[in-house]
Amino acid sequence: MQRTRPFGIRLIALFKIIILFFGVQAISQRNVIVDADTGNEVDDFYALARILLEPSVKVTALNAAHWQTSHWAIAETMENSHRLNQQLLGEMNIQLKTNRGGLARMYDWGDRARHSAAAYEIIEQAQGSGRVTILVLGALTNVASAVFIEPSIAEKLDVYWLGTEMEFETGMLKRNDFNPMMDQFALDYLLNSKVNMHIMPVSVALAMQVDFDKMNTKIGNHFLGGFLMKRWEDHLDGSRRNRILWDLALITAFIKPSLATTKVVHTSKDSGNRSITFYDTIDADAIYADFYATLLAFEKE
Repeated sequence: MQRTRPFGIRLIALFKIIILFFGVQAISQRNVIVDADTGNEVDDFYALARILLEPSVKVTALNAAHWQTSHWAIAETMENSHRLNQQLLGEMNIQLKTNRGGLARMYDWGDRARHSAAAYEIIEQAQGSGRVTILVLGALTNVASAVFIEPSIAEKLDVYWLGTEMEFETGMLKRNDFNPMMDQFALDYLLNSKVNMHIMPVSVALAMQVDFDKMNTKIGNHFLGGFLMKRWEDHLDGSRRNRILWDLALITAFIKPSLATTKVVHTSKDSGNRSITFYDTIDADAIYADFYATLLAFEKE
């Protein structure tokens, strides 16, 4: 004769299954630090919104990056990025740690590091856990400063960064686009370090061109979408009808690797002389479709 378990025992078993399920879900969530020069361009807001809405990713800290080297720089660019980071979090009703980064590029001699809360956040996490993943949308100042201060953490860092142009046919790495130019020493320092680097070249992210009217039609009536479109219009060059949302390419390729392909390149002696993973193609249409679907599903609490 088959005996039926008492209701109380079955209920406990059910609770154990639920706890186990959600425990597995929590364990599968990837922790990341995001480092963004949010004040520089429009694309940062869109990229940050996407990763902050991703259930498989937990942003443990949002670091502000400078863009002080730019000819278009305003006073205190890092503070500008920090303020906008907090503004976006407020709009989305999200609470997480925000850190100020270096005020400008790394110094020219001596202790070249920019000592900042952002740099020490990276050091603290690297010293207290296994590996640390950092998504960098602007200058590499904060990451390179952290490694300069504490070189032992280099082997524990997985850095995903938007910058440079890679000629895959010749293996030539060009470094004359915006993000590398904001801190050339920081890039050189990391290329010659043991940091595990994944690079999205701007020559690949170029596919992310989008029309204002199309974007506005898709998301303009959504509360967060309207906020993002206002950022487009309020920016210094807000009259532009087309933009390239560079940072969204890197963020989405990290979240959904199937929307991009990568190629491991052994760099030249003046670029680290080591193997680095470069994104070589992206599916821009799929990235935008993913962005629209994710944003429109978000409801304000």
